[in-house]
Amino acid sequence: MNAPEPLLRLSGINTFYGLIHILQDVEIEVGVGELVSLLGGNASGKSTTLKTILGIVRPRTGAVTFDGEDVTGRSTSHRIGRGMAIVPENRRLFGPMTVLENLEMGAYLNRDGTGRKADFERIYSLFPLVYERRSQLAGTLSGGEQQMVAMGRALMSHPKLLLMDEPSMGLAPVLVERSFEIIQQVHEAGVAMLVVEQNANMALSIADRGYVLSTGRVVLQGKASELIENEDLRKAYLGR
Repeated sequence: MNAPEPLLRLSGINTFYGLIHILQDVEIEVGVGELVSLLGGNASGKSTTLKTILGIVRPRTGAVTFDGEDVTGRSTSHRIGRGMAIVPENRRLFGPMTVLENLEMGAYLNRDGTGRKADFERIYSLFPLVYERRSQLAGTLSGGEQQMVAMGRALMSHPKLLLMDEPSMGLAPVLVERSFEIIQQVHEAGVAMLVVEQNANMALSIADRGYVLSTGRVVLQGKASELIENEDLRKAYLGR
């Protein structure tokens, strides 16, 4: 039997900023319903990979395929419309707006409003605290609460693929653990996820597979359980 086509595939991606070769022959796949972590330190190329997936940055060579369509030349809005959603670094909520208004921003593609009530109920059942805070201004929430709202906002668009950019950034250690529990919860609800993260230990503890980027190249890849035991990775990222 042929293996099913991945939901997302980056094939031979070479991305440049001017003359600087940032991503070099990057190959990454995310299967339907899979949770994949993309690891690497600062200046490893993680952010550029995310921007390339979203169409913010165009590769010089290579292809981005999403849900069976070559989207390499397509706009960011086209890709979002096709079913990508992002939880950006530092959450990026609309601080002066309420939690409810932030969630509504995530549903803007659903213009006829059908199913909106069910969508809110789904988010509130996933994140009961978000329901409790629905009338509060988003800017007054704690980091962990903001993370839940940012994820809820992204899920309002019914994404096929949820991209997460450094979910642990700026969170207290106790909240990092909670944040990854929430990510796992969302994944178990059937959403495919690509989690871009420096905290290798946490990211691999919930992932199916992982990739490690170093200076724009994929230097390690495999099942998360195997990568956690990889000696090179342990030395470089896990501090052991």
